[in-house]
Amino acid sequence: MANPKPASAVPLLPETLERLKSASTASIATLLYKRGYRNCYVQGVSALGAAAPRMVGPAFTLRYIPAREDTDPIEAFREPDHPQRVAVETCPEGHVLVMDCRQDASAASAGSILLTRLQVRGAAGVVTDGGVRDAAGAAALAMPVYAAKPSAPTNLTKHHAVDIDVPVGCGSVAVYPGDIVVGDGDGVMVIPRNLADEIAEEALGMELYEDFVLEEVLAGRAVIGLYPPTDPASLERFEAWKARRA
Repeated sequence: MANPKPASAVPLLPETLERLKSASTASIATLLYKRGYRNCYVQGVSALGAAAPRMVGPAFTLRYIPAREDTDPIEAFREPDHPQRVAVETCPEGHVLVMDCRQDASAASAGSILLTRLQVRGAAGVVTDGGVRDAAGAAALAMPVYAAKPSAPTNLTKHHAVDIDVPVGCGSVAVYPGDIVVGDGDGVMVIPRNLADEIAEEALGMELYEDFVLEEVLAGRAVIGLYPPTDPASLERFEAWKARRA
C-alpha cells in the first residue's frame, strides 16, 4: 500500500538518531527481517575510509539517468542550476546524500571537492552506488563516504543528474527522502522512516544482549540455548549480568 504521506513528514523521537549511532547494521538488518523487510541493505558499496565514523541520518536523494552527448557536455557544470551542484548546496545539515547511479561505477558520481563541500555544510555522510573520483581525498574526510569504488571519469561521461529529493534506487534498495540511513564497517542499511523509532529502541536491547553473549562465548559457553536465548537460564544470567554492570 502506498505511503499516504512523504517519509520525511513522519516525526521521529528526539532520541532515535542518537540511539541508532550505537546500533550495528547487522542488528538493524535482523530487526527489519523480523518485520518482513528483506531488501534494505545497499548492495555493492563500502566505506572509502577505513577509519570512517558510524553514519546516521535522514536520506536526501539525487537521481541520475544515463548521460547523453547532447545533454552532458563539459560545459554543463557551468549551469548554476545543475542538479548535482544544487544537491550539494541544498542537502540539509545532518542528512545523508544518497545518489542513485543505477549501480554503474564506470564513472564518478562526485569527487573530493564536492564531498568536502558537503562535509563543510554539515552533511552526515554520502552513499552512492556509482564511483567516486579523487577517492584518496574523499577517504580522508571526517564525513563517511560509501561508494561502489574509485572511478576517475567525470560523472558527465555516464550520469545525467535529473532529480533531487525524490524516491530513488541505490544499490538495489528503494530509498525515500527522509528514510533513515545507517552505515558502519558492514555497509549501509536503509530504515523505512515509520519504523525508525521502534528499530532504534529495540536495537539497544539487542546490542546489549549480544555484548553479554560474546562474554559468555569467550568464557566457553555453547551457543545453543544462548543465542537465541531459548534456555530461560540464559536470560536469568543476562539479567544478573546487567545488574552487575549497573
